[in-house]
Amino acid sequence: MAESNGTTATQTGGKYVEPGGEFTRDQRYIATRITVDGRDGYPVEPGRYRLVVSRACPWANRMIIVRRLLGLEEALPMAVAGPTHDARSWTFDLDPDGRDPVLGIERLAEAFFARYPDYDRGITVPAIVDVPTGQVVTNDYAQMTLDLSTQWTAYHREGAPQLYPEHLRAEIDEVNAVVFADVNNGVYRCGFAGSQEAYEKAYRRLFDRLDWLSDRLANQRYLVGDTITEADVRLFTTLVRFDPVYHGHFKCNRQKLSEMPVLWAYARDLFATPGFGDTIDFDHIKRHYYEVHRDINPTGVVPLGPDLVNWLSPHGREALGGRPFGDGTPPPPPPPGEQVPPEHTPIG
Repeated sequence: MAESNGTTATQTGGKYVEPGGEFTRDQRYIATRITVDGRDGYPVEPGRYRLVVSRACPWANRMIIVRRLLGLEEALPMAVAGPTHDARSWTFDLDPDGRDPVLGIERLAEAFFARYPDYDRGITVPAIVDVPTGQVVTNDYAQMTLDLSTQWTAYHREGAPQLYPEHLRAEIDEVNAVVFADVNNGVYRCGFAGSQEAYEKAYRRLFDRLDWLSDRLANQRYLVGDTITEADVRLFTTLVRFDPVYHGHFKCNRQKLSEMPVLWAYARDLFATPGFGDTIDFDHIKRHYYEVHRDINPTGVVPLGPDLVNWLSPHGREALGGRPFGDGTPPPPPPPGEQVPPEHTPIG
């Protein structure tokens, strides 16, 4: 995700706060889909596409988790951009020569402009690129994870869970809609608020929804049904960033996540689940927000805390029952080259 909405560049990542106003996310994404029938010109085809992510970004983190849970690592290879970007684009600075070894590009923007020379929207992750043409296919992150569940089924691993089961889709969609508006995007509405009034409105809306989620999860292990679904993935990637970033950097400071007993236990339960915690790079997360958002944090100083060891403490959520993967099985460990550096995670 590049959150500058195409506004004026500053020293590092762009302009994020409009003085006097509320934050409005630019949601004009490339809506092309990769489907079984290839209706948009891009059929599901293993090895044809490259998923571009940054471990710093919560929206990209969703794709990393879903791809892992479904076992699509070989069918949909992944490129990892660095945790920071400038106003121009995400870069492949983690690769030895600063270029993605498959796409041969230095910046994700090159794939966007290869398809749309006059592209004027955000250069965002996650994005899927068509390797033969070098052109971006889609960056519509909300649809992308659903399509991994519904369109790529022929390439799911044996034992892949049902993250978007048909009989629960209406409820999952309903929960996702309010969680996005009030929590996933709500933390940004707090952090990028340009007035006291806009901030206070967003703050109250965020914590009202977190209280609602605490009530919902007090007596059930997962958000919808008794197994992990798309809804849990979408909430988790915001919760795992709450104390390291959103509580201080975005002023979401009524409480830390670790001071909200139900949500803290729920987040630790998911963190301990294969495919969730082992995708989280706390170093990349902190560096992105604190180094890129220079109109919020002008010095670019990245905090050393919080201590992460408590993510591994017992959560006790097993007492609520539920079957994390339903009739499926946990995913295997991350493949070689996709592991989070041990110094960036308490798991290491």
